Amino acid sequence: MQQDIISSMIIKNIKSIEELHQVHELESTVWSPEDTVPISHTAATIKNGGFILGAFYEEQLIGFQYSFPGFDGIKPYLVSHSLGIHPDFRKLGIGEKLKHEQRALAMKIGYDLISWTYDPLETVNGNLNLHKLGATCTAYIENAYGEMTDGMNDGLSTDRFVVEWAVKEVKRGSKNYEISKLPLLINVEFQDGSLIPGDINLEENSDALLVPVPGNFQEIKRMNFNTAILWREKTKQVFTHYLKHGWVVTDLVKDPQKKSQYMYLLEK
Repeated sequence: MQQDIISSMIIKNIKSIEELHQVHELESTVWSPEDTVPISHTAATIKNGGFILGAFYEEQLIGFQYSFPGFDGIKPYLVSHSLGIHPDFRKLGIGEKLKHEQRALAMKIGYDLISWTYDPLETVNGNLNLHKLGATCTAYIENAYGEMTDGMNDGLSTDRFVVEWAVKEVKRGSKNYEISKLPLLINVEFQDGSLIPGDINLEENSDALLVPVPGNFQEIKRMNFNTAILWREKTKQVFTHYLKHGWVVTDLVKDPQKKSQYMYLLEK
C-alpha cells in the first residue's frame, strides 16, 4: 500500500487559487488554523519568485512545501518556510521527495542557496535536514517565533537552527569519525525511561564534537515538562557557544548503544 501511494503520487508546482485553498486547509490540519499563511500572501508569493509544491494522491493534497524569496543585503536565496504532510500519509518519505523537487525547481529558477529553520530537538526533522539531505546548520536563533500555542511548541522558547542547503552542490561525503571516541558536550543519564541532560562542557576543542539529544522530545514534554525545559536550556548553551566560535552542525546520527538518543555532529 505504501509503495502504491508513492508510485501514484504526483508532485506539481501549485498555481491556481483553488489549489492554494487546499494548501491552506492542509496547513490548518497539520498545525492549527491560527498558524496558517493567508491565501493572499501565498498567491502573491508564487507570482514574485516563490513557489508552493503540492504532493497529490488520487487528487487529494497530502503534502506541500512553501518557499519565498529572501535577501540578506548581499545575495538572494530561497527561504523554505514550511513543509507539511497529512497525518495519514507520514513516514512514507514524502517530505524528502518534496525537498528534492524544491531543490530542482530552485536550480531551474536560478537560486544558489536554500535556507530554513527547524527545532534542533525535533530529531525527525534533523534526520531529514542534515543526515538525508546533507544541509548544514550555521546559526542558532533564540525564540525565533516568540510564544506559540500550536500543540508542538507550547510553553517552550521557539529556538531554531538556521539551515543552509547549497542548490548545486552534491551531498558531502561523510567523514569516517569513530563516533564512540568523540567528546560529548552534554552528560546524560536515564531516569524513569527518559533521557536527562546533566553537566555541559564548553571547553572541548577536538576536530569533531557530539551533542546528545533525545529522540522522543514531544513524549518527554508530555511526561515531564521540566525535563523538556532542561533540554532546551542545555542545548541552547552548547550550540550558541560553539556556533559563535566558528563551528557548524553537519549531521545527526543515532546512538547505536542508546535507543532513544541521537547525537548532533559539530565540525570546525
